[in-house]
Amino acid sequence: MQTRLAIGMRHEEQLTVSPEMLAARVGSGLVEVFSTAMMIAWMERTAVAAVQAALPEGLTTVGTGVDVRHLAATPVGMEVCFGAELVGISANGKGLTFRVEAHDAAGLIGEGTHQRVIVDKARFEARTAAKNAARGQAAV
Repeated sequence: MQTRLAIGMRHEEQLTVSPEMLAARVGSGLVEVFSTAMMIAWMERTAVAAVQAALPEGLTTVGTGVDVRHLAATPVGMEVCFGAELVGISANGKGLTFRVEAHDAAGLIGEGTHQRVIVDKARFEARTAAKNAARGQAAV
């Protein structure tokens, strides 16, 4: 059901850290702890989910900025809870700013802000495919 975008929209997600999410496995470090890259990906996922149902059919959001601090390490097997809250909408209604956070059983592990922009999904993907066409390559 479509609603209207509004400051304060919030969504939460959770996961259990698996071996595939560790820094040493995703190439973002040499340690066997939940990677910053995966933390940010889940923060983005949570922000998308916070507003997607409020957008008209055919529209979605794409990430344009991340300003996040990873504050504490989380071991494999521990649950992480993510929250994203819409805290800003640009004057033209297309730019969105979220406050994002992540907690494990011991407390806060990450926090910051994330920016997204509303786009027409088909047009956005067509423009991206055109980049490959211009280089003489087929889209994957």
